Amino acid sequence: MKYAYYPGCSLMESAREFDVSVRAVMDRLGAELIEIPDWTCCGASAAEPVSKLMNYALPARNLAIVQDELPGLDVLAPCSACYLNLLKVNREVVGERHLHGRVNEVLAASGLTYRGEVNVRHLLDVLLNDVGAGIMAQKVTRGLEGMKLAPYYGCQILRPYPVFDSPGRPTSMEPIIRAMGGQVHEWDCGNRCCGASLMVGHRDVALHSVAAILDQADGADAVVTVCPLCQMNLEAYQGQAVRAGGRRVPVLYLTQVMGLALGLDEEAVQLGKNLSLNAGARHGIETRAWSLGLQAEDAESGQGGPGEPRPDRPDRPDRPDRPEKKSNLNKGANHV
Repeated sequence: MKYAYYPGCSLMESAREFDVSVRAVMDRLGAELIEIPDWTCCGASAAEPVSKLMNYALPARNLAIVQDELPGLDVLAPCSACYLNLLKVNREVVGERHLHGRVNEVLAASGLTYRGEVNVRHLLDVLLNDVGAGIMAQKVTRGLEGMKLAPYYGCQILRPYPVFDSPGRPTSMEPIIRAMGGQVHEWDCGNRCCGASLMVGHRDVALHSVAAILDQADGADAVVTVCPLCQMNLEAYQGQAVRAGGRRVPVLYLTQVMGLALGLDEEAVQLGKNLSLNAGARHGIETRAWSLGLQAEDAESGQGGPGEPRPDRPDRPDRPDRPEKKSNLNKGANHV
């Protein structure tokens, strides 16, 4: 497995831990990531209000570079906004003769032409459909048995283009979480908007969304996401969201918890950069604190070790027949 890797701007700065953990996890899973040479910003959400043409030309430039210098490789984009902007070129520009021609006029200034020959993939798509849960489970060396994770997808990876999952009820993280030995926190907020850039201009509106999401994560040991903006809103504004009715919960990138299950240490997945983790919560992760209640129950019932399916529920390690488990890690979330 080999991919043209587009990290995007956020993964180079505010979401550095996402970039580092993506590279480390994909390496552990046997995938080769070749960073696109001389890649530039995709425009994020800032370009479109300024210029519709620039909104398409910026991501098209990166695809044209892959087309010429890394032919035959799919682009892997971990960032949800980058993925959507790159995908828009193929969906909205290619095939539209006039618009495609105008975009190529802009690219010609750099000696480039985009012919629409590059496939754009999101990280979740690659993990689920190229690597597969079976291979991931085989690579696990220190599973997450007993850890309950709330999968948070956000808006952009499935709307408006539901390429690999359902936007109404996304589930693509669930096989990955279970392959790592974790449990899926069942909730209805996995695809709810975090407020995105409203956190800057209309913070009260965004905080209402963040508070509702965090409140519904009660009982989860952590929220896991694949969107840098979502991660920032859910984590950096927890202090304010708590006052609006939310709860404190660690918010991690999916690849960070995957890395832990695959035998990487805290430094390798840069847990130290997560604002919602203080020393106590990080110690809980290192010692697998979430599994203590599971071990105690198994000892009392004689049903085997942590993470082993029970005879009465061979397909579900999360045991819905028992009371809801409160997170052992939330106590360690710091006040930001």
